[in-house]
Amino acid sequence: MTTQVAASEHDPKYQKAVYVFEAPVRLWHWIHALSIGVLSVTGYFIANPLPSLHGEASDYFLMGTMREIHFIAGYVFAIAFVVRIYWALVGNKYSRELFLPPFWQPAWWKGLGHELKYYLFLTRKSHKVMGHNPLAQVAMWFFNVLLTLFLIFTGFALYGEGLGLGSWADRWFGWVIPALGGSMETKMWHLLSMWLMLVFVVIHIYMAIRADIMDRESSVSTIFGGWRMFKDDRP
Repeated sequence: MTTQVAASEHDPKYQKAVYVFEAPVRLWHWIHALSIGVLSVTGYFIANPLPSLHGEASDYFLMGTMREIHFIAGYVFAIAFVVRIYWALVGNKYSRELFLPPFWQPAWWKGLGHELKYYLFLTRKSHKVMGHNPLAQVAMWFFNVLLTLFLIFTGFALYGEGLGLGSWADRWFGWVIPALGGSMETKMWHLLSMWLMLVFVVIHIYMAIRADIMDRESSVSTIFGGWRMFKDDRP
């Protein structure tokens, strides 16, 4: 088996390593993950507040602090996503996979079918992929784009209620609340979306570790260093 790296980046099939995830993509991944963690914990307690305590309110402002942390994390979550959209426009081709899976390509659908069979244990062979495989692209698009946008819109709509009528959040996102049927309905959908995101996080971690063990390319180390390492020279 040869370990020589292919000379041309335009012919990566036989390379032992390909630089896939640029630094801004990796940074966004970890900011996104940390934001989800902070938002989930604080959001849970906002939905299920701790019992009230007697005494001076300034001595027991835990839930107020919890809300403030939630709001700050929400800003970070949203701003990081906007920056991620920008990088999809100026970064390498792998940075765009999150937003635009090539569903118009017959080969992509064929790859999606193969990945479904592979993860259902109907075949033992995985295809060699440089970025995300088609199944991962679908999952990333749904959870890291659509669900992220839904959380941002519903979150800032609810935030606008606290800021008041006429605030920037109310002007930009206030329409979301009547569109979803009211304030309580918006809170319910926002909370449900949080749980869906957490389910995805668990599955995502499992799939990444599984890929490192069973597939033909690295996964976990790639999101740290950016390089996709391959275990064989086969295309």
